[in-house]
Amino acid sequence: MNPLLRSAPCCIFICIVGCLLSVPIFTSAEETIDEITFLNWSEYMDPALIEKFEEQYHIKVRIITFDSDDNRTAMLVATGGRNVDVALIDGQSIEAYRRRDWLAPVNESVIPNISHIDSKWRIAYTGAEEYSVPYFWGTTGIVYRTDLVPTPITSWMQIFRPEPQLHGKIFMLPQSRELIDIALKSLGHSVNATDKAAYEEAHKLLLGQKPFVKKYDNLSLNKNSALIKGSIVAAATYNGDALALINIDKNIKYVTPEEGGVLWVDYLVILAKSEKKKAAEAFLNFLNIPKNAAQLAQFVHYASPNREAEKLLPQEFLNDATIYPSAEILKKYELEHNLPPRIHRVRTTIFADVTSGKI
Repeated sequence: MNPLLRSAPCCIFICIVGCLLSVPIFTSAEETIDEITFLNWSEYMDPALIEKFEEQYHIKVRIITFDSDDNRTAMLVATGGRNVDVALIDGQSIEAYRRRDWLAPVNESVIPNISHIDSKWRIAYTGAEEYSVPYFWGTTGIVYRTDLVPTPITSWMQIFRPEPQLHGKIFMLPQSRELIDIALKSLGHSVNATDKAAYEEAHKLLLGQKPFVKKYDNLSLNKNSALIKGSIVAAATYNGDALALINIDKNIKYVTPEEGGVLWVDYLVILAKSEKKKAAEAFLNFLNIPKNAAQLAQFVHYASPNREAEKLLPQEFLNDATIYPSAEILKKYELEHNLPPRIHRVRTTIFADVTSGKI
């Protein structure tokens, strides 16, 4: 999900796919391993940790970024799952990727630091325990400019049916699953709804909002962000992204809407067609050394699933409700489940109709 500076035009996506296709394919398991390719969100990794790993293991980490879960999948389709060693994926994609034979099993005997991870995140999705290592977890919510929005925002409906001051100044997430999930939650439905009427309501709500949405896009997380500049004043986003912007401008606030939202978990996976699995396993194990996992959590502003890392985090970090929401808030949030193919088709149609011309 994270997250983080996920905006990029189509041409960049094409270039990234080209880069993946151009990565040399190693045909010999005996060939010297001096580089692994890591497919990740932008700014979802601490460069200092990458440098530390490279120095200790003499393995270079080549990072290629994607700008949405859908684009990541399209990139892997284009390469047949080749030329990538480690990838960051959302929990919902684990089973789908497994069915494509893209994922290699993870083995605690060679990645022993998996033992530090809270078991609830390891089993949150089908196939997660066998094929992935939890990375971070968090919430979706609303970020807005308190100095530019006169009425405090507490509900999704305030951006679905916005006041005039918000017209044309809203960003919504460009992720097909999450955009529709937010609409469903706003209407009192489950994010895992399977009834036609719920999707008809969500479709209508999203189309009614469309004229007021500037773009379906992720926020950039720097001083040139549209939210910092004030060209937008509210957006659906992820909690860690919001914190990155709050660190730049204290007029920015993140809220978990009263209706609830999506509880997401991101995972690291090793690609089945990787010729560098030992190096990939070393990388995942390195990231889950408690002090490294704690450092990474503070860099990306997200909650760590690593229990031993949490013991090393500052109390201020652990007490930040934006990072670690209360149990009361989490009761209103849902993990996404696998949905029937007919529902996927409905969602695809809705997403295409709603975002057309603004993504």
